[in-house]
Amino acid sequence: MALNVLIVEDEAAIRELIAVNLESAGHHVSRASDAEQALTCIRRTLPDLVLLDWMLPGQSGLAIARRLRANERTRTIPIIMLTAKSAEQDKVLGLEAGADDYVTKPFSPRELLARIKALMRRRAPQLTDDVVEAQGLRLDPTAHRVSGNGLALDLGPTEFRLLHFFMTHAERVYSRAQLLDRVWGDHVFVEERTVDVHIRRLRQALEASGHDRLIETVRGAGYRFAATA
Repeated sequence: MALNVLIVEDEAAIRELIAVNLESAGHHVSRASDAEQALTCIRRTLPDLVLLDWMLPGQSGLAIARRLRANERTRTIPIIMLTAKSAEQDKVLGLEAGADDYVTKPFSPRELLARIKALMRRRAPQLTDDVVEAQGLRLDPTAHRVSGNGLALDLGPTEFRLLHFFMTHAERVYSRAQLLDRVWGDHVFVEERTVDVHIRRLRQALEASGHDRLIETVRGAGYRFAATA
């Protein structure tokens, strides 16, 4: 699945090499050469992933990582730190600052793409192309198909994204506001009751196979996908 990736790297040659390889893999890329540009990009559009160089002019990558982790809006963004520092204590500093992974320069584009795929599978499985299944319900992101006990189910695009998010975050309760941020997007401004409309449509689409029961309403809290119901 295509990701929106922000590359924060002051060396133009490295930045462009990474960007070209990410774009060739189907991802969308934004570029920043320092902290100010990076934070401006993030304020404008929340990325799915940040590739963050440690040594930047002005504010360091460590400082940016700490700022992102301290902010409610950005604290869950996956971060991969890029650096020439290879000592164990440097890796520990990077991870303690909030990085999810640490890639030492020089690195191959192939290694970086593999690290990105592994990280996103752990941190944001709804953004991967992995098939997910639960209780006979099967969702294939690549083919954009859903089936229940072998029966093809017809879902609209929003209901598909909503189900994908639920299935990759099973048994957790999400409020309407959280679902709007995670499924609709950070800069989409719609009323929270919109979530209820799409939950109702999703349940209707799942009724044919009896899987509507998996979408549970948690009174006063939000909704949950009950994978073991």
